Amino acid sequence: MELLNNLAIGFSTALSMTNLLYCFFGVLLGTLIGVLPGLGAVATIAMLLPATFSLPPVSSLIMLAGIYYGAQYGGSTTAILVNLPGESSSVVTALDGYKMACQGRAGAALTTSAVGSFVAGSLATLLIAMFATPLSAFALAFGPPEYFSLMVLGLVASVVLAHGSLLKAICMIILGLLLGLVGTDVNSGLSRFTFEQPQIAEGISFVAVAMGLFGIGEIVRNLEHEAGGARTAGIPRVGSLMPTRDEIRRIIAPIFRGTALGSILGILPGGGAMLASFASYSLEKKLSPHPETFGNGAIEGVAGPESANNAGAQTSFIPMLTLGIPSNAVMALMAGAMIMQGIQPGPSVMVEQPALFWGMVTSMWIGNIMLVILNLPLIGIWVRLLAVPYHLLFPVIIVICGIGAFSVSNSVFDIHLMAAFGVLGYVFFKLECEPAPLLLGFILGPMMEEYLRRAMLLSRGDFTVFLTRPISATLLALSAAALALVVLPAFRKTREEAFHEED
Repeated sequence: MELLNNLAIGFSTALSMTNLLYCFFGVLLGTLIGVLPGLGAVATIAMLLPATFSLPPVSSLIMLAGIYYGAQYGGSTTAILVNLPGESSSVVTALDGYKMACQGRAGAALTTSAVGSFVAGSLATLLIAMFATPLSAFALAFGPPEYFSLMVLGLVASVVLAHGSLLKAICMIILGLLLGLVGTDVNSGLSRFTFEQPQIAEGISFVAVAMGLFGIGEIVRNLEHEAGGARTAGIPRVGSLMPTRDEIRRIIAPIFRGTALGSILGILPGGGAMLASFASYSLEKKLSPHPETFGNGAIEGVAGPESANNAGAQTSFIPMLTLGIPSNAVMALMAGAMIMQGIQPGPSVMVEQPALFWGMVTSMWIGNIMLVILNLPLIGIWVRLLAVPYHLLFPVIIVICGIGAFSVSNSVFDIHLMAAFGVLGYVFFKLECEPAPLLLGFILGPMMEEYLRRAMLLSRGDFTVFLTRPISATLLALSAAALALVVLPAFRKTREEAFHEED
């Protein structure tokens, strides 16, 4: 009964005309961003953060969430039609989706992707609604030691599940933590790590960091690889959108398996949509009686990963909304948007602002329905957009980034800071360092310090408080186990193989 009451609050909020419009704008923009390779949900959300200042908190979060899961839909369209994944999570979809398109079954592949995404998104949202209340109630029992230990576990898990070198992921986490400490010490009121620059006395601008690393950095990366020509040569004919009876029978189980797997992996820090899609593809290939068909147009290779990446995208909201712990770069940006609106992510949101919490959750159902209605009829328009050369797009993106960075505090220094982090983002790319762990460390660093200091004050400087409290000790034990797991050769090999297809 309590769940139904909460959902009633949510729908009454999400179905207001204002929030419906922002939800529609979010999923439409997300689909567009997913279709256009080189932008991505992270960069788009980073660019739109300043615009959310003038919006009501619930409207801004509904819009940003729509961009995220909408991009998962859009990324599959170009992956299937032109073998050009718009999102990293759609890389696996291209393996069989494009082969189906070349065989004249592009329409069936697109419908499979849309249906799988809709089913997965709807069921994952149901999971959020079901588990949010008990998780938040459990989190309310947390004290400073438990929150500190939980954040340690989140950072450790993001390192374990990060793509690429473990050492580089650890270094990026540490760098993010250090950047998060720049500014004024809350206890003493003294400036630290500011190098006598008054512009960063209150800390480094989150918007400048996000826009630089994921906006400007992505632009430089794409310019390096831009060929300058049209990207729509050889687009297969879409044909009939209706899968055959045999194809419908074959996609049902992969859709539900992908949904279940993606829902679990989406909750894990560092997991999310990309890891879910790769894991689902590997699972379907192992379970298939004809694994040799994978990579040659197996419809299961579209249904499973597309369901998994959408389920993973939506369940990644669970730790951010209920515990205040972002599980990936997009959730870090969402947490940053909430903080800039004066809302502290965590269990108190559900209690203090139920309309915001449940309005955002129920908007995901509405957004998924909008995406199904939007995607299939507009396929022709999305494909034509691929003909726009990137050298015409990037100046507009740079201008938007510059305006956004300046508008936060009307400071030219923030534009310079954004440019510096843009260069740094490109350097990270060349060094094969993921910037996402840095952003997680940047967001969690100040909160970790705050909870650490509170725990030390309450325990009168006794560090054993983290080990004598059962929940805190359990979380630290899990962190230690995760670190121990990393050094095992068998796990390292499995971890590398999980991302092998992407390379």
